[in-house]
Amino acid sequence: MADNTQKMSYQAGETKGQAQEKASNLMDRADNAAQSAKESVQEAGQQVREKAQGAVEGVKNATGMNK
Repeated sequence: MADNTQKMSYQAGETKGQAQEKASNLMDRADNAAQSAKESVQEAGQQVREKAQGAVEGVKNATGMNK
């Protein structure tokens, strides 16, 4: 009887450990996805800033304000 209890306890521990590992892996994936999204947004923001700066320079050149 004690042998079955020990075996069941061991299996429960194994299952718990596997679940924790899977949860950890999912958290790592979510963290990586969030970091990637953050970098994409930052890059898009930089591109918008560069285009806006180019537009400002174009207006300045067209109006003679850049002289």
